[in-house]
Amino acid sequence: MEYKIRSISEGEYILLNDFLYEAIFVPPGISPPPKSIINQPELQVYVSGFGTKKDDIGLIAEIDNKPIGAVWVRIMDDYGHIDDDTPSFAISLYKDYRGMGIGTALMKEMLHILKDKGYKQASLAVQKANYAVKMYKKTGFEIVDENEEEYIMLCHL
Repeated sequence: MEYKIRSISEGEYILLNDFLYEAIFVPPGISPPPKSIINQPELQVYVSGFGTKKDDIGLIAEIDNKPIGAVWVRIMDDYGHIDDDTPSFAISLYKDYRGMGIGTALMKEMLHILKDKGYKQASLAVQKANYAVKMYKKTGFEIVDENEEEYIMLCHL
């Protein structure tokens, strides 16, 4: 399957709401939450006003000009917050496109961009049961902290 990775355009920032919902890990056998969950303040920090801060960077993966995934970073006080100089990651793909290496490619491209922009590290939070933990480790993230449900992971650039 051929895909393309490119910068997100301003007109596509609204898509981050859909990708934020897709990023919510739902363990097998559990019903997904209502889409309105993304309106909670602790989730809106990922998308509200995206593009208005200098540290807001987003990429889209597309197939046949149709967005199928996104990775975006910003410095925010989110679950994976390390400090005010470390961008936090959000990434998701529509279900039909997972497990094909597209997420890994998105992660690697974003890490390359962050390094080129002079950032020293990037962070993320991920639920321990999420299959994506392996992908994050493969792209250079290490577990630096954890709580009952989540790992806080950091990648040195």
